[in-house]
Amino acid sequence: MQIDTNDVISVSEANARGLSKLVNQASEGRTFFVFRNNRPAAAIVDIKTMERLQYLESLEEDFKLIAVAWARALTDSGERYSLDDVAAEFGVNLDEE
Repeated sequence: MQIDTNDVISVSEANARGLSKLVNQASEGRTFFVFRNNRPAAAIVDIKTMERLQYLESLEEDFKLIAVAWARALTDSGERYSLDDVAAEFGVNLDEE
């Protein structure tokens, strides 16, 4: 994503322009990057962009789970251990409450 320097505004500039005006422009597809103390603090985007971001975040979680599953499948030796054996290995008594 290319950032147009005209879309970078300070918090005080955002206040001066007015939230309503910024929201109207964002709903038409313009994105504003709001800086506080010369650091990015927020973005004002249209709802379509926000929904797309949420969708991509959910896909990212799915891909992480798939990657773990693939790694486990590729490195699986087929050897299995009982819960009792694992507990004993770590010195855990499963009979204690």
